[in-house]
Amino acid sequence: MAAITQFTPGSRSQSRKNISKDSNTTVPTAPTVVELEKVLFGGKRFGNPVDEVWPNLFIGDLSVANDRYKIWKMGITHILNAAHGKTHCQGSHDFYGSNVDYYGVPADDSPTFDLSHYFLPSANYIKDALSMPGARVFVHCAVGVSRSASLVLAYLMIHHRYTLLEAINKVKEHRWIFPNRGFLKQLRALDEKLCKT
Repeated sequence: MAAITQFTPGSRSQSRKNISKDSNTTVPTAPTVVELEKVLFGGKRFGNPVDEVWPNLFIGDLSVANDRYKIWKMGITHILNAAHGKTHCQGSHDFYGSNVDYYGVPADDSPTFDLSHYFLPSANYIKDALSMPGARVFVHCAVGVSRSASLVLAYLMIHHRYTLLEAINKVKEHRWIFPNRGFLKQLRALDEKLCKT
């Protein structure tokens, strides 16, 4: 995670301004977990099997992940499985074949699971994939609302300089998401770390 601190000052969005160390003004903190949950509860509370939440970046569930024909029909070139090795999420290079690049994150959808170790590698995987012409990235877990959503939020925060709240609102324009409370705490910590750079 040390690489995250290499962002240049002032690169975050305007809602998070860097404050001089000599100033008496403090850097605003991210919304609390309870406040974030209220935002997440807002709007529609149902999800499609898959939604495009950013250009050529999709979040979905295992019903789509386990359907190789659907993956092919969508033109998916890269898959990030945020539930790698878990029940019914047994994706692999062999399962998808040579035309789809696969990256597995063996995360549990538990508030005690430390997903933060995977924020930067997953964000880099998505970024590198989307930099390829014609690439389409599918990020999934079992239901497509917690683990996969958390990794996509981290990507938007790390590589597009969104604050956590902005990233949530951006994804919610297209998909209902609800990261568990532990993941929200970890994303808040990432938000505050990025805000200081």
